[in-house]
Amino acid sequence: MAKPAAADEGYSAVFLMDGPAVSRQMRGSEFGAFLDGYVGLSDLADTDVRAVYINLAPDLGILGLVFFRIYFDEEGRADSHWNIPVERFAVQGPHGPDLGAGPIHLVCRSRCPEPRYADELWDPDMTPGSNHFQAIRRAVQENRLKFQKRAPAVADEDIPVLTPAQRGGKSAEERKAAQQRVRLARTIREQRLRIKTLQSVHRDAMSDMQREHRHEVQGLRNELRTFEEKLERQRLANEQLKARLTERNEQYLNLQQELSEAGEQESAGSEASDAEVVLLREQLDRKQRELALRNERIIALEQECEDLSRQEPAEQSLMAELKQQTVFLVAYHAGLGHTTLPYEDIARYFENPTAYVAEKCGLNEPAYRQWLAHHDSPSCQADVDGHVCGEPLIRVGQPADFRPGVDDRCPAHQEG
Repeated sequence: MAKPAAADEGYSAVFLMDGPAVSRQMRGSEFGAFLDGYVGLSDLADTDVRAVYINLAPDLGILGLVFFRIYFDEEGRADSHWNIPVERFAVQGPHGPDLGAGPIHLVCRSRCPEPRYADELWDPDMTPGSNHFQAIRRAVQENRLKFQKRAPAVADEDIPVLTPAQRGGKSAEERKAAQQRVRLARTIREQRLRIKTLQSVHRDAMSDMQREHRHEVQGLRNELRTFEEKLERQRLANEQLKARLTERNEQYLNLQQELSEAGEQESAGSEASDAEVVLLREQLDRKQRELALRNERIIALEQECEDLSRQEPAEQSLMAELKQQTVFLVAYHAGLGHTTLPYEDIARYFENPTAYVAEKCGLNEPAYRQWLAHHDSPSCQADVDGHVCGEPLIRVGQPADFRPGVDDRCPAHQEG
C-alpha cells in the first residue's frame, strides 16, 4: 500500500464514509496493514464500506481523491482480493474540482480511467447539505491524523522570473481574461462532474426501486397464491361436507321408509313392533339433530369462504395501496401493450393471464393464442408432407385483424 512519506513528499490517508460524513480516518500505512491482514475492524464485520483514498501535499492541500469500495469479512478483515491501484489513480486520474490546491485528480465510478475497476468505485454526492467534497475538506483541515504541515519545497528552476519582455508582454485586461477563462473552465469541469454523479445516483436509485418493486410483486403473487390455496382447501372441505350431507339424507329417507314399515306393523298390535317404532323414532330424532348441525356447519363454512374472498387487505400493505390506487400494477402483453390492472381484476389476471388479455382484445383464448403464435413467428404454418411450410409472412400487428387460415398461410397454401 502506501509508503512512508519522505521529507519533501506529501501524505496519504484513507477516510471511511458513513453517508455524507467521515466516520473513520487512518493514514495510508495503517490502511496497508488492514490490506495485509495484520489487523481487523470488528465493528465493520461483514460490511461493504465506502472509502476515499486521499493524496495530500506537504501543506495538507488535497491533490487527488479515489472513491472506492472495500468489503470486510465476518472477522472484520479487508478483502484479500481487493487490488484497486488507488495510489496510481490519485496521481494520474482525470482532473476534478479545485479543493484549495488547484484541480485535484479525481477517480470515481463515473470517471474511471480503467473501466474494469468501475464496479468497485462509487460516485460522491455533490448536493448541498450532503456534499462529500466539503466533508472531506473539513476533515483534512481538522487534521485529526496529526500530519505535520510544512511548506512544499520549490526548486530554484521552478521559481518564475519575469524577463523584460514578459514584464510588458500582457496587459492587465489580458491577464484578467486569462484568469476568467481558467475559472470558467474549472466551473464547467465541476458542473460536468456534478451531472455525471447525479446521473449515476439516479441510475442506482432506479435500480433499487426496480429491485424493490420486483420483490413486492413477488410477495403479492405469493400472497395471492396463499389465498387461492386456502380457498381451494375450503372448497374441498365444502364438497366433502356436501357429500356427507347427501349420505345423511339417504339415511334419513331410509329411516323414514323403515318408520313407515314399522307403522304398518304397528297396526297388528304387537308389543315388539311398538318397541321397535320407539327405537326408530329416537334414531330418527338423533339423525335429524345431526343433520341440523351439519347444515349449520355447511352454512358457516360457506360464509367463511365468502368472507375470505371479500376480506379487505391490511392497512399499509401493497394490496391496500393497489386497491386505493396509490400504487398501480402494470402488465405488458403483445397485442394489448401496457395496461393498468384494476384491483378487482388482479386475482382473475394471475389465475389465467392469457385468457384475461384475450378478453381485453375482444377474442377468446384459443384465437388469441393462435394470433400470438403468428406474432412470435410470422411464417406459413401449412402442413406440407408432414413438415411446416415456414415461408416468411408479414406480421399482423393487431389480434382483431388476424384471420386464421389466411394471415398465417403463404399465398400458395391460403384456405378458401
